[in-house]
Amino acid sequence: MNIKINTKTELLGLNMQEIENFMETIGEPAYRGRQIYKWIYTKAVNSFYEMSDLPRKLRGELDSKAQISIPRVLKQRVSTDGTRKFLLELEDKKRIESVAIPHEPKKNTQYTLCLSTQVGCQVGCAFCATGNSGFLRSLKSYEIVGQLLSSERELLKRLKPNKDKLISNVVYMGMGEPMFNYDEVIKSIRIINDPKGINIGQRHITISTSGDVKGIKKLARENMQVTLAVSLHACDNELRNRLVPINRKYPLEELIAALQEYNQLTNRRITFEYLLLDQVNDRMEDAIRLVKLVNPLLANVNLIPYNEVEGLPFKKPPLNRIKQFYNYLSQSQVNVTLREEKGADIEAACGQLRAEYKRKRENVKGEKLN
Repeated sequence: MNIKINTKTELLGLNMQEIENFMETIGEPAYRGRQIYKWIYTKAVNSFYEMSDLPRKLRGELDSKAQISIPRVLKQRVSTDGTRKFLLELEDKKRIESVAIPHEPKKNTQYTLCLSTQVGCQVGCAFCATGNSGFLRSLKSYEIVGQLLSSERELLKRLKPNKDKLISNVVYMGMGEPMFNYDEVIKSIRIINDPKGINIGQRHITISTSGDVKGIKKLARENMQVTLAVSLHACDNELRNRLVPINRKYPLEELIAALQEYNQLTNRRITFEYLLLDQVNDRMEDAIRLVKLVNPLLANVNLIPYNEVEGLPFKKPPLNRIKQFYNYLSQSQVNVTLREEKGADIEAACGQLRAEYKRKRENVKGEKLN
């Protein structure tokens, strides 16, 4: 039996210098690499035959020696609020989800894109659909960048706006724990941030972690202007051990010490994500603990009423308890926001992403793509 081995060089995920170097290795001038770089990162083109400023012979040679593996959008679901969830297929047929969240309810609005960093998740938070669906592997940097290019291309194709770019912000809050895939995440950020390509500013990029102290300490020394978000969800070790299992490795005392160090080294605010779970972490004593933990830090708190997940026992608290919790934090001088969840009707909200794809007959517009 003949086994076909793919020896093509992957160009997606390479920076301009690396693509220039590749072109020189096949006997071409470096400026051809700059041309290809722009085709990939400013136009999301993955076919060399579409690169019209390259000689026809070179296009054929590149097709035999290299590839640009932008993931294919298999399906998308569109929420009543305009949020779009994309099911993407990778080269090895593994599937991930990305979510595009509109800033305003109008055609030419910009979007925040929620990126996945793993197929599944290793952390296994008790309330999260992703963690309960298992873990397969981490993504390469080109697969992370490819989500952005594929999603933007799909938005432009579907919405036909009068602009070339719709995605202005990126949050690493999709499937997976970004800090468990640290090197590939940082590499993808540098590509996404490059002003000669995708050109999304670092201050418009957020990395979310469930509390990986090792990754937090490394990020503090990267000299980057990205935002660090921490999925907190509980302010005592006993409860957080149950909700966020990584707390057993890095208990709150170690986590807070790492965040204090991050504050000191970067002088940047941290965002705490706090999921409100009915009768679990939404009591007044929980609010008091949260204030005591947060106030010494340079930090914001983002309260997130729980988005219920089929098969899990957690519920969203009643509105009066959510408001009571929020008001206490606000009156205690905590910089707090109450997140307006988007995409919950298509299972695209926080904690609802899965590796598989299920279609529901709710008030949802589903689109199947060819």
